[in-house]
Amino acid sequence: MSDLKKKNWSAGVRRALSATEIVAKLVEIPGWTLDGDGAQIAIQKTFRFANYLETMSFVNAVAFIAERHDHHPDMSVHYNRCVVRFNTHDVNGISTTDIECAAEVDALVKPR
Repeated sequence: MSDLKKKNWSAGVRRALSATEIVAKLVEIPGWTLDGDGAQIAIQKTFRFANYLETMSFVNAVAFIAERHDHHPDMSVHYNRCVVRFNTHDVNGISTTDIECAAEVDALVKPR
């Protein structure tokens, strides 16, 4: 979805996607769902793993993606699962950045 270089977010203006745009974009990232409302709206997905070590490896890989894009999700980490939640605080909603990062996170794991 994006190259390996860190994106320069200052080069463009991010905006909140409309409800119609969000629904259309969610088709591109299966398993991600809407959560919350208003400025707290986000997309989220639960990833399941065999054990704690796999979970933590995934968390560290997500952290790498987040740093590279300067776009950091909320994560809820448990023994064998991690809930990843993206939204764009500076637009009080969901932006294309959230969709792009979600797709990269999905690429970390093979469907089970």
